[in-house]
Amino acid sequence: MLTRLKIASVTPSLKRQRLFDGRGLYLEIAPSGGRWWRFKYRFERKEKRISLGVYPEVGIKDARERCDEVRKHLAAGIDPGAKRKAENAALIENAENTFKAVAEEWIRLNSSKWSVGNAYKITRLFERDIFPWIGDRAVKGIAAPELLTVCRRIEGRNAHETTHRALQNCGRVFRYAVATGRAERDPSRDLTGALAPVLSRHHASITDPLGAGALLNAIERYSGSLVTRSALRLAPLVFVRPGELRKAEWSEMNLDTAEWRIPAAKMKMKMLHVVPLSEQALEVLKELQPFTQKPNHTFVFPSERTWARPMSNNTINAALRSLGYSHSEMTGHGFRSMASTMLNERGWNRDAIERQLAHAERDSVRAAYNYAEHLPERRKMMQAWADYLESPIGDP
Repeated sequence: MLTRLKIASVTPSLKRQRLFDGRGLYLEIAPSGGRWWRFKYRFERKEKRISLGVYPEVGIKDARERCDEVRKHLAAGIDPGAKRKAENAALIENAENTFKAVAEEWIRLNSSKWSVGNAYKITRLFERDIFPWIGDRAVKGIAAPELLTVCRRIEGRNAHETTHRALQNCGRVFRYAVATGRAERDPSRDLTGALAPVLSRHHASITDPLGAGALLNAIERYSGSLVTRSALRLAPLVFVRPGELRKAEWSEMNLDTAEWRIPAAKMKMKMLHVVPLSEQALEVLKELQPFTQKPNHTFVFPSERTWARPMSNNTINAALRSLGYSHSEMTGHGFRSMASTMLNERGWNRDAIERQLAHAERDSVRAAYNYAEHLPERRKMMQAWADYLESPIGDP
């Protein structure tokens, strides 16, 4: 049997040397000085060898224990070499098919169909709330209770909408894994009803004539920058989404034809949207035009810090706060609800209102061609709406 002293007494030679310990265990010494524990055995009448580690990291006692373990497999009719290869293959497969690896592949495959903002949100959601907990787990080994635990961590922040969005996107990853042969089923389907429901949220808005008049009067008294004041004045006249307003570009504005054409790429529904400009809207833009429409300047409402970017997404809301309106009373998005409610109450064609709000068209084929639907009526409506807002609707 080998001892540390005997092993230390052997120096490397030009040929590999073998120091036998017994029962098939030996230490192989390479010309380079490297020393490996080997176990020689026969399986199905074939002589085979398997490595048991490197000396001295694996000592004599540990090598003998490993040898005993391997001999147990042999006694049970298991080829230890084949068993190790299968285990290593499984480790490699699991490493390549972790939830994180599959999710990142799914993101790469689909991100070209998403907006930059949406791609960032989805990626950030996985990185912050999913990967730290199950990212390194084999996608096929994740069961519903484990996924529920991940979702409950998000739910614990009272972020119920984010929780449901996380579960929905995890389900998409699992279904992609099933489709590509790396998982057998989607465990997210088992969590139906397991999460707290998302309470519908409505953007705070003023929808009564008296309140709307008071708000418009307050906007006229706004003493901040011309850019912010102009955005505040234009918002109720065009009632587009806040992101569409703040990212407006002069190249999209045609003041001669009184139209603002928002490209499909900027729209939530990815369809070109036409905004007829009333005389009052044109007045706001013409007042601002000499100040922000300059060579190499893109945006109608540039950022205060750099004109290379549009105004911040919080600028309108901050201005409303400075006018005394809390977040629960009015938001930049609230101008849409204001227009929708009051135009419907004043008897305008509901389809014309919905089209001007650029709400989703259920028929996707029809939607591709209806950006100008009801346009003549919408022109009349937008001018009548601006005239109405200009009238003393806020007087008691």
